[in-house]
Amino acid sequence: MPKARCTAVVLAAGKGSRMGTEEPKQFLHIGGVPVVVCALTAFQESPLIDEIILVTAREQIDRCREMAGRYGLDKVVQVIAGGRERYESVWNALKLIKSREGAEYVFIHDGARPFVDLDIIERAFLGAEKWGAAVVGMPVKDTIKQVDHERIITDSPDRSLLWQAQTPQVFRLSLIEEAFERQMEEDCSQITDDAMVVQRQTGVRACMVEGSYENIKITTPEDMCVAEAFLQRRNSLSNKTK
Repeated sequence: MPKARCTAVVLAAGKGSRMGTEEPKQFLHIGGVPVVVCALTAFQESPLIDEIILVTAREQIDRCREMAGRYGLDKVVQVIAGGRERYESVWNALKLIKSREGAEYVFIHDGARPFVDLDIIERAFLGAEKWGAAVVGMPVKDTIKQVDHERIITDSPDRSLLWQAQTPQVFRLSLIEEAFERQMEEDCSQITDDAMVVQRQTGVRACMVEGSYENIKITTPEDMCVAEAFLQRRNSLSNKTK
């Protein structure tokens, strides 16, 4: 049975204002390598992924093309401009994928998550293959409190049922295309992830598959310190197995 054709969309158009640096967070370096390159490399090396579309700010397109060439990321077939919001960047990529034809599944990943790996990619694909939609995540470690607009606690949800969503999120292409086509005609201000669009517009609920507590999103300066620690640990473990 032939393998399903898969396209990865890596989103790297954000400004990263919470990082407090002039350089967008996805271009900061960990271990001497840009964060977004770390993310792209996992999809480059995955046998499941046929091609990658990198979405970035318009003024960063040439830089990203040069970066893909420098790091041997030949699965990056297109570098395109994103939108003002994340959902607009996803929509731009979906329109391009539709015009190219051939893809059956799409992986949507934050370029600021450098520690996605081959096992996570495979688990996410198997979930989407079975259910049509899959979200990578991990069980929350802390007790979660729901509050009102005055920060008064209104509820304490059962922690055993709560997971923290990560990326990639993986979908049958036909499913997410249909969902986004409908969603883009409505108010998108409350959209925070792609699985939300699919469930809202098609009724299809994504399955949750295990990611990793190391699959963090670089958002604040503290995250860079954590990322460097994770990288050192990985390198140490790698050296021990050699």
